Amino acid sequence: MAEIRFYHLTARTLEQTLPVLLERTLQRGWRAVVCVGSEERVETLAGHLWTWSKEGFLPHGTKRDGFAEEQPVWITDQVENPNRAQVLFLGDGADSDGGGGFETVCDLFDGNDPDAVQAARGRWKSRREAGHALVYYQQDEAGAWSEKQRVAAG
Repeated sequence: MAEIRFYHLTARTLEQTLPVLLERTLQRGWRAVVCVGSEERVETLAGHLWTWSKEGFLPHGTKRDGFAEEQPVWITDQVENPNRAQVLFLGDGADSDGGGGFETVCDLFDGNDPDAVQAARGRWKSRREAGHALVYYQQDEAGAWSEKQRVAAG
């Protein structure tokens, strides 16, 4: 059963936060799937990952690019795992029950949007009731993460 991590974004947006988390994922030798709310959002985010840093880019692909099994990061609007990823990142309210062979699911939600916060609380409750290990992280004003709560599996 996957560990599910909730990232409460308050100081930075998904576009600012996700590349940093993806870099850490790739540095560990892991693959990732990023699931967002629409095909348009997929393409916008894919374009952003090519240019987000002056030092380089994050290798990734989308359905438009093809060759999913070869992509270190696969960006999609469906919960799928065509690249045998260990980590699933969810944005824009995308949801997953932790299936699909992922070891870790990272649910990133906008802490400045009351509806997004309420929806994340519902997902937390549902995942807790399903017996997942859960971790809740919150950003401080500088954008640094601190762990606020941890729930063991079971």
